[in-house]
Amino acid sequence: MAASQTTSATLVQNLIIGAGPAGLAVAGRLRQLGIPFELLEKSDHIADAWHQHYDRLCLHTIKDLSHLPGLPFPENYPQYVPRKLLLDYYEAYIQHYQIHPILGQEVVHLRRKQGNWLVRTPKQDFRAANVVIATGTNRVPFLPHWPGQEAFGGQLLHSSAYKNATPYVGKKVLVVGMGNSGAEIALDLSENGVEVHLSIRGPVNIVPRDFLGNPTQKTGLLVAKLPNWLGDQIGVLLRRLTIGNLSRYGITTPTLPPSKQLRLLGKTPVIDIGTVAKIKSGVIKVQPAIQNFTAEGVVFADGMQLPFDAVVLGTGYQSQLQDFIEYTNGLLDANGLPRCVIGEGEFQGLYFVGFDNYTPGGILGVITRDSEVVANAIATTGANWPADEELPE
Repeated sequence: MAASQTTSATLVQNLIIGAGPAGLAVAGRLRQLGIPFELLEKSDHIADAWHQHYDRLCLHTIKDLSHLPGLPFPENYPQYVPRKLLLDYYEAYIQHYQIHPILGQEVVHLRRKQGNWLVRTPKQDFRAANVVIATGTNRVPFLPHWPGQEAFGGQLLHSSAYKNATPYVGKKVLVVGMGNSGAEIALDLSENGVEVHLSIRGPVNIVPRDFLGNPTQKTGLLVAKLPNWLGDQIGVLLRRLTIGNLSRYGITTPTLPPSKQLRLLGKTPVIDIGTVAKIKSGVIKVQPAIQNFTAEGVVFADGMQLPFDAVVLGTGYQSQLQDFIEYTNGLLDANGLPRCVIGEGEFQGLYFVGFDNYTPGGILGVITRDSEVVANAIATTGANWPADEELPE
């Protein structure tokens, strides 16, 4: 253990918050460098979000570009790794690098104190010179509110609580939002014979997962090396050839090309794995934004009123770092994401991995990149003190 007890706080040289892919990647890097650390996880297992996701979920990025540092996926894994195999891989990763997370330790407060960082959980306090925050962009489900919502007599749930179509067979379901979760949940329901409607509030950028047998991820990474104006034009052409004009089905196309939308807004295009075909065939029916709920269902912005047995909110997530970081002035951008990987000035000693939504290629590739940056930065700060040495005040 790289910690010693003093007064009421446990002294730790390097502390990682969050044992999802980002936290595990940093832990693996530090272990390779021989740098001690502690890893806190709020739940009772690693990769908690992947335990909670719906059953059919697979990575939308290829396995060669999605594994954690130092340990490729097994050769027998498919190109797009399914959720259960991914969980097996993460368990194998912590065994491979002898990572021992402290489970059931949710960080509720983090602030600077005497030149170090005081990290508080309901069970224990820690003081650390370096704190790596790896809690992710999907930490807190976003739950919008509509007039009449409390009167709705059906089931209302966020996509994070959806597992599979079994409870909805024979029912009528509305999925709200066509992000990647909403699109795939609508597909899952439709493939299992559920009558499903999809509420889409505004324009949507959609790209296929594969084109002519090639992963779109690889194409996107190649296009990203071109000048932005040229890459954007190629993205628009690819979208036109593969997805086409969906306005007749109730879906409009943004003026921003997919790559520019990602670059400027941090909004990932929908990776289509079959939802568009179901929409074109009429199996999934597209509706406009919700105006209000009724006891039986929903009134849409065009005035149409429909009954539903259940409404699944594919309305996304927020990082909500300000929930536990005491002071964030100047730290976060307009989307609530850290502006930098390595904190500077009053945020020196803080590091952020797994928050870059603006880079093509998928978040797991970004985690691989940024975990190396952070591990090397920690190594060069000389933070690898002997275990029995107290941290500087």
